[in-house]
Amino acid sequence: MSLKETIAQQLAGATKAKDSVRMNTLRMLRAGIKNREVELRAELEDGEILRVIASQIKQRKESIRQYEEGGRADLAKKEEDERDILMSFLPEQMSEEQVTRMVSEIIEELDAKGMKDMGRVMKAAMAKFGGSADGRMVNEIVKRNLSPEPHS
Repeated sequence: MSLKETIAQQLAGATKAKDSVRMNTLRMLRAGIKNREVELRAELEDGEILRVIASQIKQRKESIRQYEEGGRADLAKKEEDERDILMSFLPEQMSEEQVTRMVSEIIEELDAKGMKDMGRVMKAAMAKFGGSADGRMVNEIVKRNLSPEPHS
């Protein structure tokens, strides 16, 4: 079953169960997918749908941060619930150790020498990880691995 079919099936289940948070989150996700399809003028494959999901998760994380800074715990909680629903569609997330090991392999494969190669390494890493690693964590690990060692 494709990711799109899974989302439709879960939306139907949430509607029957009258689970408004899940239902609204999945409707927003479906709208995001549809918007992306209109942009690209093509039906999305699962990989592209995962990118839409990751983008919506990133938006929720930013909203959570802003609501917490603004003292709106109630709205932050709603965004957290939505984020958790969206995260359930992503593949299991890789640990920092796994990402570090794979980034080192990618750097070696690409013969990357420094920060000037960051774009190439990030592109290869994100393609390899798909939705199974947080982009911010990958970025930090790539920077750490490409930065020159501090001189003592």
